[in-house]
Parts: sequence; structure tokens; C-alpha cells
Amino acid sequence: MIPFLDLRAAYLELKHEIDEAVSRVLNSGWYILGPEAEAFEAEFADYCGTAHCVGVANGLDALTLALRALEVGPGDEVIVPSNTYIATWLAVSDVGATPVPVEPAPATHNIDPARIEAAITPHTRVLLPVHLYGQPADLDPILAIARQHDLNVVEDAAQAHGALYKGERIGGHGDIVCWSFYPGKNLGAMGDAGAITTNDADLAERIAMLRNYGSREKYVNEVRGVNSRLDPLQAAVLRVKLKVLDKWTERRRAIAALYSEHLAETGLVLPAVPEWSDSAWHLYVLRSPRRDALQAALKEAGIGTLIHYPIPPYRQQAYADLGFANEAFPIANQLAGEVISLPMGPHLQFKDVEKIVREVRSAV
Repeated sequence: MIPFLDLRAAYLELKHEIDEAVSRVLNSGWYILGPEAEAFEAEFADYCGTAHCVGVANGLDALTLALRALEVGPGDEVIVPSNTYIATWLAVSDVGATPVPVEPAPATHNIDPARIEAAITPHTRVLLPVHLYGQPADLDPILAIARQHDLNVVEDAAQAHGALYKGERIGGHGDIVCWSFYPGKNLGAMGDAGAITTNDADLAERIAMLRNYGSREKYVNEVRGVNSRLDPLQAAVLRVKLKVLDKWTERRRAIAALYSEHLAETGLVLPAVPEWSDSAWHLYVLRSPRRDALQAALKEAGIGTLIHYPIPPYRQQAYADLGFANEAFPIANQLAGEVISLPMGPHLQFKDVEKIVREVRSAV
């Protein structure tokens, strides 16, 4: 069996360093925020090339707190991709605002900047692009539209650790960039964890206050905040993994290159990488109108695959109240019926890649 992702392999590679880091935290007696979390925040901000990083409990909280810091709320609209994981939409709903979907560019699966302006209304407050599958969204036109209409840009970078847009790491292009360190991410913790990065000191300070009960000083609560603090145990693990993130990303890129080279003549729609982008290859996503048959054949061959994502947010029961027809967003709908993600991760062996390619070619 070739699993879709082998999380244990990452731990085994770094077992000594991770065990030592966890032991350091346990022996410190400091189990909420503190020096370990602060050290990771500084190191991740430096990695992203940004001025500030604020650790939070998970990626959804990062998005929600980002919108709260920008004072987005009831009556406001946030432009989101029609094709994304539902967490992007949930953050908008959590603050009482309305998600306004915009279709993706079919080649990249990311929000299409050419479609954004038509969705802007007097109620629009934020553009919320997602760097889906580790592939950066086209940020320059998105930022230009935001400036023209006096809007904020919040980036969902939950899958984009180490990705480059025009030679610069994702992490500081928009007003706030939101990260998830869910275990399966390119930079993954041993449980839930998240962060925001920003170059705006006031926004960083506000998010740091909101994550801690609305408090900068113990028992003094300036606003109605929440409890969403980065666990120092997770911060310690992330500090270890951050040191090898670039090495792991290069391994992902090598695997993606092999897939693309050997599947080029299969008739499948392969991932498109614009010249201005260096994907982090969180996922390698193919498209096939016979997706379900392909997935069944690979399962029979002992190869794990996943569908990212089988139901677009606008078709989920959770958003039935928005009243969208099933065919309201045909590009997102088509992608949902055709995408399939092949195994991808820094510990996937090249011999396994050869088998996967062989079985895909056989199946199609």
C-alpha cells in the first residue's frame, strides 16, 4: 500500500530533535504561549520575510481573527473563491459577514482576478484569495483591485508554506496572511495550530490581544476576545520542522516534476504552474472526467488518493440559506467532479512514484 501521505515518516526523520524539543517544553513548566511560542513566531516571520507573526490555535481561527481585527462584521461582504475548502467561507460566516463567491481560473484552480471586480458591491470589505494546493494566487492584480476600491486583502495560505510569488515567499503581500499548521500541511504540527503574518504592527497587536481573551494585561480585557493561543509544545515541533521545510519543499517539487513528465501524454489535465509562481506542491491535483474510475483503479492497485474537494462550499448544506443553485458556479462544480490528488509528500519514495505513474497510465 502506498498511502496518500505518511505523517509518521516526518516524525521518524526528526525524532531525536522533536523529542528533545518536546522534553524542553515539558521541563520548562511554561505551557501557554511563553518563550517557545515567541521564538517560533520570530523564526516564522523571518522565514516569510514579514515583520510580525502571531501564533493561534488553528488555521480557521487565524482567518476569523484576521477578519475581526479588520472589524469585518454583519452587513459586510467578503469575496472568496467558489472553489476552496469550506474553512475559508466559515471564517466569513463566523464574524457575521457574507461570503461572495468568485469562480477560479480553470488552469490554476485559484480565484480568477478578472472576475473579481464584477462581484464588488458597496458592502465589500475584504478580498480573500486562497493559495490552493500550494499554488500562489495571482496577487498583483488582486492587490491592485483592492487598492482601487479601498479594500483589505486577507490571504488564506493554509497550503502554501514555502511557496513563492514572483520570487518572494508568500507571507506578506496582503494586509494579513493566515496559516494552518494542521499535521498534514507542508509545515505541520502534531495537532492543531495556526498563525497570521503581517507587516502591520497595529493589526498584529490587535490579533495578539483578540487571541488572548481580548487582553494585553492579565485580567484587563479591552475587547471581547477568544481563547486561541499557539500551544508551546506545537511551537517547539514547528521550530524543528521549519529548519527542514525548504529541503522538504524541494523534494515535493522533484516529485511533482516526475509526475508531470511521465503523465504528460495521458490525456489527463495536469497542474498548470504560471511562470511567476513556485508552488509549494502541498497537493498534486489531476483532472479527469472519469475521476471515480481512476480512483477505484488506483485503490485496487494499493495507491491512496483523495478528492480536494468533492463538494464546493456553495453546494454544502451549511450554506443552503444563501440560495445558490447547483449550477451557479459551473467551473467550481466541474472541478469538484473531476479532481483527484495523487500521493504527495517529502517522504514519498521515487520507486513509489514510478509505480503510481505506471498505474495511472494503465488506468487511463
